[in-house]
Amino acid sequence: MRIGILTVSDLGATGQRPDTSGDAIQQWAGARGYEVVVRSVVPDETGGIAGKLIRWADSGEMDVILTTGGTGLTARDITPEATTAVLERPAPGIAEALRVSAAPRFPRAWLSRGVAGTRGKTLIVNLPGSTNGVRDGLAVLAEFIDHAVDLLSESKVTHTDG
Repeated sequence: MRIGILTVSDLGATGQRPDTSGDAIQQWAGARGYEVVVRSVVPDETGGIAGKLIRWADSGEMDVILTTGGTGLTARDITPEATTAVLERPAPGIAEALRVSAAPRFPRAWLSRGVAGTRGKTLIVNLPGSTNGVRDGLAVLAEFIDHAVDLLSESKVTHTDG
């Protein structure tokens, strides 16, 4: 599986904060044998976020784009809006699963506004900006991301009960 990692952070984009959440995604991908094709940090600006998502998804060079950051309630948290603007097909169950899984241990997970969906044959998922939130989200994605990519690539997929 080919992965793109997009970290959305004003401070990260100027080098004032290390990209620990992007590092967590990189480590997870490596442990699962996935290839990180591209990784970037952009400020909390709609045009920069949407532009990267469009270029990356439309390139056909990656199967999944995982964003981290910009999913909260502050005025600068605009990752969900930028992502929604480029999605062709929403996949709300993915974002719901991320929140439902984390909320029993971390009730503030309900404040995350992250979204998920597809553009072409690329799955795009917004993860929170915190390293722990990313790890929680990746644990959920690990349960079904391979199947989702198989479906998007139109591989021969068998559906089983259970």
